[in-house]
Amino acid sequence: MAVRRTRRGVAAALSAGLIGLVAVGCSGGGPSAAEAVAAAPAGNADVLGTLPAAVEGTKIVVGAAKVPHTVTVYVDPRCGYCARFEASAGTVLADEAAAGTVRVEYVVASFLDARTGGSASARAANALRAAVDAGPGRFAAYQAALFASQPAGESADGYAVDRLLRIADQVEGLRGPAFDRAVRDDAHRVWVADAERAFEESGVGGTPTVLVDGTALPGGDALYDATQFARALRDAGVGRTLP
Repeated sequence: MAVRRTRRGVAAALSAGLIGLVAVGCSGGGPSAAEAVAAAPAGNADVLGTLPAAVEGTKIVVGAAKVPHTVTVYVDPRCGYCARFEASAGTVLADEAAAGTVRVEYVVASFLDARTGGSASARAANALRAAVDAGPGRFAAYQAALFASQPAGESADGYAVDRLLRIADQVEGLRGPAFDRAVRDDAHRVWVADAERAFEESGVGGTPTVLVDGTALPGGDALYDATQFARALRDAGVGRTLP
């Protein structure tokens, strides 16, 4: 699959690692969400509900501020491979964040809107940003629910406002006047545009892409298998020791 580059200097520094990462992922082609998506596993709701989240510039940061390592994840809400990542590797990152071994920075892109039509990614990104303001655990739980409820085929209208609110019903304590108003009014549209610009300027060629302390994590199929992803983190010197 072709890898898009947007800033030559950054791209040159990252290209060797990123090519392996986006060989299977969303970059404007490949399988639809219907072919790529996997259901989110049950059992980590308690972990997700404990995770603090904060907005730092164009990133949403999950986990404690003072931890040994930072994992940066680039996602697009309409990307079926990102849904697979969230259902597998995402649970590993949640466990590590809860254990205090990593903080996870999410760059929420919306490039698939321009490539496939509509504004579903941007609407979903706005809702994700609104979830941060609802309190600890709300963003992490909503992100998991949103990807698990991803509409088939990268639908241009799949993340309609009412659907985003129905997904929020799955997260205890998320729905309320402030969250609902932010979703309906597209209150964070400027932040969504800035986050997309940060993605475009990063040199990253597609989603999902994972960096550990700024270095591309060789992934490929390991991005979609929890055990393989945990081992890849350990190989990078991050996280707890595998049994």
